[in-house]
Amino acid sequence: MKILIDMNLSPDWCAVLERHGHQALHWSRIGKPGATDAEVMAWARENGCVVLTHDLDFGAMLAATQADGPSVIQLRVADLWPQFMEWFLVAALKDAERELEAGALVVVEVSRSRIRILPLSRKQ
Repeated sequence: MKILIDMNLSPDWCAVLERHGHQALHWSRIGKPGATDAEVMAWARENGCVVLTHDLDFGAMLAATQADGPSVIQLRVADLWPQFMEWFLVAALKDAERELEAGALVVVEVSRSRIRILPLSRKQ
């Protein structure tokens, strides 16, 4: 899986995700630091990437636009460092692999993860 890591997360996530067999790019290596969320989403969609973020705006954009992609993984925790979240995220990626490839919003917390299929609707 190709994962685009948003600016609000550490570039250290690249090595962690690559260690688990994923391709990972941090936005700071490919785009402007001040890029809008819409620009990040457009780039991810055009390049077949899943967006990894801590920003709630990505899920809101998916809901508002009824878009069917790109898939987004939101980390909903206070401690965003890979040393703390690595195994929670890796487990969520394995559990939601098919859904992420098809189009999904995955919310990862310490105690659980939730999967919503895209496009988002109020019935989910």
